Parts: sequence; C-alpha cells; structure tokens
Amino acid sequence: MQKLRLRYAKRGRLRFTSHRDVARAFERALRRAGVPMAYSQGFNPHPKISWVGAAPTGVASEAEYVELQVVRRLDPARLAQVLDAALAPGLDVVEAVEAGPGGLAERCEGSRWRIVLPGVPPGELAAAVSALLAAERVEVERMTKSGRRTIDARPAIIRAETLSSVDLDDNSPDAVGIDMSDTGSVCGILVAVVRQTTPAVRPDDVLSALRVVAALEPPVPAKATRMAQGRLDDDGGLTDPLAQDRAAAIG
Repeated sequence: MQKLRLRYAKRGRLRFTSHRDVARAFERALRRAGVPMAYSQGFNPHPKISWVGAAPTGVASEAEYVELQVVRRLDPARLAQVLDAALAPGLDVVEAVEAGPGGLAERCEGSRWRIVLPGVPPGELAAAVSALLAAERVEVERMTKSGRRTIDARPAIIRAETLSSVDLDDNSPDAVGIDMSDTGSVCGILVAVVRQTTPAVRPDDVLSALRVVAALEPPVPAKATRMAQGRLDDDGGLTDPLAQDRAAAIG
C-alpha cells in the first residue's frame, strides 16, 4: 500500500457544508476518479481515509488535511489533479504528497484563523482584542448535543492581532478567498492563532470571548476562514505539516 496526504480548501458557499457531507463528497470523487483505494476488513468495508481536525460547519478553510491509503503507487501530483477535477467547485485539492515517517495529526497543534467582522471599526476591534489578551480567564457558553456547556476559551488563544480591509491586497496570504463585497466601508479583521484543545476552541468561541470581555457585537455575522494548521513554534507561529513529507520524498 501507499499512504498519501492531501491539503484541500473549503471555499465560498461550501463553508456551510458539514464534515459528514464533505467526507461523502470525497468518497464519491475518489470513486469517480478511479483512485485504487485500500479498504478496511470486515462485514462492511470502508475506504481507508483519515481526517485531521476538520473545520466546523459555517467556516471556510484554506488548510484542511486528509490521509488516504491506496493499493498501488500513484504520482501525488497526478492524484491531486484528477481528484480536484472530480470534486465540486469550492472543494479544491491544493496539494498531495506521499506520506513520510510520523503521524499527521500530531503536526497539527494549532490553527490560524482569519475572522472578518463587517461593520466593526478596526479600532474598536483592536481594543476588544487587547482586553481579551489581558484576561487570564474568559468563560464562554456553547450549545452542545447534551445542552449548554461553559468553557474557558482564553488558554487556547496563543496570538491575536487586528487588520483592516485596506491592509489586505491580492498577494496577501490573508486575502485568499476573501469576499469583501458586503462589508461596507468599515471592516475589522481578526487574525488569531488558536491551540487545538479538547474541547476545541472555535472561531465562534473567540467571538463569544470578545463579547464577554468588551461587549463587542458585530452588526452582521462574521466570516471565518482557517488559513493554516501546523505545529506551534516558540513564537506562536505554525510550521507546515507537510514539510517533513516533502523532505522525505526528496531524500
């Protein structure tokens, strides 16, 4: 068998697609593309697909990861091409590499989120972020299947900074997939690095934390996009989780 790791994006309207629907779409696309998948044993075999930290429903992402096992060797670049063609626009395969040593999930310790807040002045957002970073504990409520749950969101927030829409240009990595058409003349942008925890702290939890510490209430729903996942470094940055696999392939 061969193990392959893919980075894919979830863009546009497909940000409202659940992870279960994304998984089904991938399985159909793999069959349509004729990918020779490996299957589990037993009464009801399933293709060997492992998902890593899927983004929640309602948010976009430029950095989702999935691992596949196939029964014969494939060229990763060719796999990325044919699978991307078989998927619906908005589910886009960005890269495929042959898996090297080590697990993929352990390399995804954190995420960098870009949260666009239409109608929120950048100065107001900056003040709210400063209050959030100064707090030692920020409890927020989340609705779960078993009812309301209170979590402390603050320890998971490693870094946070603010931008305005005028700070982004077409070549900025934070401008990928951004839709500013309905933001009006005022727009604050929050870029936050959040540690993967249990339970996970999601973009809506970060917004709830801003509401708790600074009563920040965006006039229209915010748009969140995961820009990167990776292992956290000492400065709160993220390393590319596929870098080791590329290095192993070259070596």
